[in-house]
Amino acid sequence: MATLLPRPIGLAQTLFLKNGSKLLVGATSSLYPSKQQVRNLNVHEYISYTLLRDAGIPVPRFNVATTKEEAIKFAQELNSKDMVLKAQVLAGGRGRGAFKNGLKGGVRMVDTVEVAGDLASKMLKQYLVTKQTGAAGRICNKVMVTERKFPRREFYIAIMMERSFNGPVIIASSQGGVSIEDVAAENPDAITYEPIDIVKGITDEQIQRVLKKINLETAEASDMIKRMYDLFLKKDALLIEVNPYAEDALTGKFFCLDAKFRFDDNAEWRQKELFALRDITQEDPKEIEADKFNLNYIALDGNIGCMVNGAGLAMATMDIIKLHGGFPANFLDVGGGATAQAVSEAFKIILSDPNVSAILVNIFGGIMRCDVIAEGIVNAAKNLNIQIPVIVRLQGTKVNEARKLIAESGLRIVPRDDLDEAAQLVVQLSEIVALAKKAGVEVKFDIPRYMLEK
Repeated sequence: MATLLPRPIGLAQTLFLKNGSKLLVGATSSLYPSKQQVRNLNVHEYISYTLLRDAGIPVPRFNVATTKEEAIKFAQELNSKDMVLKAQVLAGGRGRGAFKNGLKGGVRMVDTVEVAGDLASKMLKQYLVTKQTGAAGRICNKVMVTERKFPRREFYIAIMMERSFNGPVIIASSQGGVSIEDVAAENPDAITYEPIDIVKGITDEQIQRVLKKINLETAEASDMIKRMYDLFLKKDALLIEVNPYAEDALTGKFFCLDAKFRFDDNAEWRQKELFALRDITQEDPKEIEADKFNLNYIALDGNIGCMVNGAGLAMATMDIIKLHGGFPANFLDVGGGATAQAVSEAFKIILSDPNVSAILVNIFGGIMRCDVIAEGIVNAAKNLNIQIPVIVRLQGTKVNEARKLIAESGLRIVPRDDLDEAAQLVVQLSEIVALAKKAGVEVKFDIPRYMLEK
């Protein structure tokens, strides 16, 4: 299955951010991913294997099971003592993760059909917790049953779309495998980059240059990169990452032993079969609900809910909350065309996070009118019986009408004109609510009238 995730900058993107500045002046990063409001399609490993296999790129024999019985059947078909079970969860670090039922490792080597069935039964319908999932983990609904290979040499090869290169770039290293992130940090010279002119396409000279740098000058590797790039274009991919591309010690043949794909959501209209594989079980339910109303919502780990219009303003709002010692609970951009209903739904989504102890609304009215936002806020406050502080900062189109709506609502919504003051206040109030929750004390805010009219 597949899913639409914001996550993610992937491994290739991480490598670029750590090393690309050597090639391009001005490559920057920030506290928050610069495009975290964009959702791109990610697919499970078995789908990546299928795409590679269908493109003529060698992968081990595999199948995917949804039950213990299927796992046993597929293990029997492999007819081997060297097999691997891989939990199909969209998160990195599966091998070092642990299931909530106590089973250690989402990637397990097995040597018998019986062990394959037993381990599959303990993985399926269980939550796997890894360094990327957070404490909640992600559900494992499928297990890939595949041949085990014994790598003699491992390489990292990826093709990704990178704005700084104005198109695709090949990223490769002779030090593939699970330690590639460490390679990027400790030995950046071991990683090579080769930009591709998207009009001219990939050339044999470029491929040979890359392969020479990673000491893999073979006809098979050259053909593999050509096929990767062809697949990259045909599927509107943003990333095809093979790690490792490995030489099997027993046969001397090369195989792709792990792969990660990401696809451009703008191409959904012509990649319908691919996008039909979206796996919503791997997504935050709040993000799924937000998508229904064209809201850009990303869950974070803090306790201050944010509702803002515009990605840049949302980033600035989260930054100023952090500046005053607070922690944002989400990124939520209502966009320029939100309706009062969408604003009300946005509040529902924010409040569905039990960690939220206060909400800051920061709207700069341009295309989006402040009175529409205010109407949604008032409706949400009435219908949802909001019990936590709501600080509202509105500026721009129809702001006077918006302030009047809020003032006449009779609700305890605190208006502020200054963003710095609003952020400072929401942090202070959130701390009070959080302390009360921790102590098991119910807090009821009775905000003085002068604060409502300030």
